Amino acid sequence: MQVRDSVVVVTGAGRGIGAALARRFAAEGAAGIVVSDLDADNAAAVAASIGAQAVAVPADVTDADQVAALVSAAEANFGPVDLFCSNAGVAFGRGLDASPADWALNLNVNTMAHVHAANAVLPSMLDRGRGYLLNTASAAGLLMAPGDAPYTVSKHAAVAFAEWLSATYGDRGIKVSVLCPMGVRTDMLMPGIEQGEVSALAVAAFGDILEPDAVAGIVVDGLAAERFHILPHPEVAKFVKRKADDIDRWLSGMRRAVSSVPPSASRLGRS
Repeated sequence: MQVRDSVVVVTGAGRGIGAALARRFAAEGAAGIVVSDLDADNAAAVAASIGAQAVAVPADVTDADQVAALVSAAEANFGPVDLFCSNAGVAFGRGLDASPADWALNLNVNTMAHVHAANAVLPSMLDRGRGYLLNTASAAGLLMAPGDAPYTVSKHAAVAFAEWLSATYGDRGIKVSVLCPMGVRTDMLMPGIEQGEVSALAVAAFGDILEPDAVAGIVVDGLAAERFHILPHPEVAKFVKRKADDIDRWLSGMRRAVSSVPPSASRLGRS
């Protein structure tokens, strides 16, 4: 897929990877970009930095009606959506101490938001016989996030849903990619590193921390190649292979990784 002349929606676009994606899509010549975020002010600032090519539409991605309204706003401003980037995410760095509310929020933002996006945008895409879904998951969705059980589970579910979408609709013109980075310099990761949070330190130990703009460039290349897995950190593919080849050995390595960083009471937040 070429982004030029496409209508694109990006959620979680008020900062971090989402904001970088929106700006990169503008530079690539997208016909229209809908910048969406729970934080209306952040969304408006990113859209303003892009110019007339973009509009800001705040939305809570855990609310199916708001996601449907987001797609309607995109169609009203620019026309049918060609690319929907379901990018919003949360992480709290909790294990068995996670509350039911923590689990619910992780699953609603990190998994169900992709379901709401597909329900909202697929009917038009299927009618046209073409469309693209880019779902941001995480390397944790292919591997794990030490110290963060809800994040690990919800991101695994996100990857599984993307696989299901591709298998179910791929022969009807729908392309699907799942973005699975490790460490990216965002407001969600960096406070955890600074405060010694287990999952954040483990992420930093396994690979480079990339800038959001670098990830956005890799995404554009991945979309052009129509790759299902978009892996900004190439070592993730090696880790996934090791996991598949010998799960017991891989789990032993993950136990060593968990024991190598001190536990912390710090928490990450919503992106």
